[in-house]
Amino acid sequence: MSAGSIFVWEMLGTAVLILLGTGVVANQVLKNTLGNSTGFLFVNVGWAFAVFTGASIASPSGAHLNPAVTLGLAIADKTPWGDVPVYVLGQMVGAIIGAMLCWATYKLQFDTHDEPQNTLGIFSTGPTVPNKPWNLVSEIIGTFVLVAWILLSPAAKVAVDGVPTFGNSALGYAGVAFVVLVIGTSLGGPTGYAINPARDLGPRIAYAFMMPIHNKGNANWGYSWVPVVGPLVGGALAALLFLVLPV
Repeated sequence: MSAGSIFVWEMLGTAVLILLGTGVVANQVLKNTLGNSTGFLFVNVGWAFAVFTGASIASPSGAHLNPAVTLGLAIADKTPWGDVPVYVLGQMVGAIIGAMLCWATYKLQFDTHDEPQNTLGIFSTGPTVPNKPWNLVSEIIGTFVLVAWILLSPAAKVAVDGVPTFGNSALGYAGVAFVVLVIGTSLGGPTGYAINPARDLGPRIAYAFMMPIHNKGNANWGYSWVPVVGPLVGGALAALLFLVLPV
């Protein structure tokens, strides 16, 4: 696949992922919405199926949608290293576009929200108990689970007798959605489970520099490296495990 095709499909898929993912948080947080105060599970389910939708759209490029996944696949020798920058650029641009589309969808609700200074959490993650080393550990563990599942999940095979074994591949991208859902519900409490550098940094950039939200808060740049470094480390560790395990 050409670099241009990779960029376009990753951009489109990530834009939809972020539009729907941040959209479910906006629906939960903003006051004048039909989904206000529906709870953490509501948000987790929304993010899970945002992953399913975005990945389905980006299927032609392999639907990485996540620099940590791209890095893990490159280390595992499943993605050419030369394609990595194109994947990441498409993911970052898509994340910014998706965040801006979410803001546009909820523009009137942002205008009438009574706590505009507390709206960063709609677009980017943050810790419930700030402690960067331990927050980093939380992100590493969550992303390790995601990338390890992608690499180690059994694929479809045909036995000698011709009987197929479908493995988790029969689930398609719904399988990834289930994994994201359980990561969110099980491991998402400490930091909001970014598990994806583009998912966090792209919307943070959009929030800080592009969204005309009156009296909005700051972008918490001091924390912003945690949901970037943590997922990259987690994805790399999962790939290293894949390389040392017996086939």
